[in-house]
Order: sequence, then structure tokens, then C-alpha cells
Amino acid sequence: MKRILRAPAVQAFLLQLAAFPLTLAAVYGLARAGLSVNYIHVALVQGLFAAGLSWWRGLASWWRAIQFAFPLAVLGVGQFAIPPAVFLGVFLFLLLLYWSTYRTQVPYYPSGRKVWDAVAQGLPQGRALQVIDIGSGLGGLVLDLQRRRPESRIWGIELAPLPWLASRLRAWATGSPARFVRGDYDSLDFGSFDAVFAYLSPAAMPALWDKAAREMRPGSVLFSYEFIITDRPPTGIVTPTPEGPKLYRWDF
Repeated sequence: MKRILRAPAVQAFLLQLAAFPLTLAAVYGLARAGLSVNYIHVALVQGLFAAGLSWWRGLASWWRAIQFAFPLAVLGVGQFAIPPAVFLGVFLFLLLLYWSTYRTQVPYYPSGRKVWDAVAQGLPQGRALQVIDIGSGLGGLVLDLQRRRPESRIWGIELAPLPWLASRLRAWATGSPARFVRGDYDSLDFGSFDAVFAYLSPAAMPALWDKAAREMRPGSVLFSYEFIITDRPPTGIVTPTPEGPKLYRWDF
């Protein structure tokens, strides 16, 4: 139960509930003061209280934005006669796309070809490698590295069903020997790989480093795009795109 309550999505929901009595009190005070209050005003007040409580509880900045916008979105949706099946379809699509983001705090982040180039250049040369992209999304990096390094075995692991299925289909359609596994990277042994690539989120970095420091073998490499590990200075830093996020590298 404590683990569930610590999930940011659950906390956000509870904070919306906590904001409601504050909103009622504020709206009552405005009405007593003779001010005209409509539904938009109520939604704005609810959003402000929810965002403020989220800031107080230390939720990430994007949660504060979501908390503020949520009451306005609910109000806006209520103004349109949208069939329930549409909501169900959108919900199922987002569920399959993001799956347990509420727990892992790792949303879908695509990287891009410039990042793939930088990772390929940073890999050890002259021997076959075992490489894995943890949180491989649609599989772009994995397929690209497998094409560049046919002597190596490139893996991707993805928890969300829809991106995982898309990556499997892409590998099948192109005849790539790249392997895609559906699951949580925490179940892997990083000691089985020569290189690990991560594009996760700030919230996931401490646990990632704990696992890497415990399991990665001498001579292996850990890459993290955009998000740095503060417990140990990186061995190298490159900027794949001008003024864009950095690619960090740690040699073991």
C-alpha cells in the first residue's frame, strides 16, 4: 500500500481531492464578497490549489502543470457531446503507450539519429558486443546500431506494450536480428552487456546508478542521454545536436 501511495499519479489524484474543499471555501468567500463566479473560475481556482499542493509535496514540475490544467480539461470536455467510446479508445491507446509510467516515472522519450550516431561512435570498437537500450521505445536506436554493428547483438527492453510491439514488427519487417524484450530493465543483469544506453528521467537516475555500479563489469560502458548521474562524474560528455541535451558516458 505504501508503494502505491508513493506513486506520483496516486499522489496527484489525492492532491486534487485535497484541493477540492479549499476550492469550495475560496469560491464561497468570493461569492460572499459579491463577486460573480462561473465554472471557469472554479476550475482555475481548483487548478491553482492542486498545483500549489503538488509543489508543496515536491512533485515534478510537469505534474504541477498537469494538476493546473486538469480541472480546465474536465470542464472543457464536459462542454462537448463526445461519445464514451472515444474516451475509452484514447484511454486504451495511452495505457498501451505509457503503461506504468505512473510507477516508473519514465515517460516515452524518443532520441534521434544524431544521438544514435554519438552512441555508435562511443561504443568499443574491434570486437563483437552485447548492447542494450533500456526503455527502447519504438526501437530506433537498437535497429540502427544492429545495422551498423552486424557482428554484435543489440537488444532493447521496453515495458509499455505498444512501443514494444511496434519495435518487434519493425525488426521483423526489416529482417533485423535485433532482439526486443518486453519487461522491466531492473530484472536484467547489466553484467551481461558491454554497453547500456538509457534515456529515462531524473527520477530514475539514482536507482539506475545503483544497479550499474553493482552489476556492470570492467570494460563496459553506460550511456545516459540528457539526464546525468550525480553520484559519479561522467567519463565523457558529447552534445549530439547544437545546444541540445548532452550524452553522458561512464566507463567501468
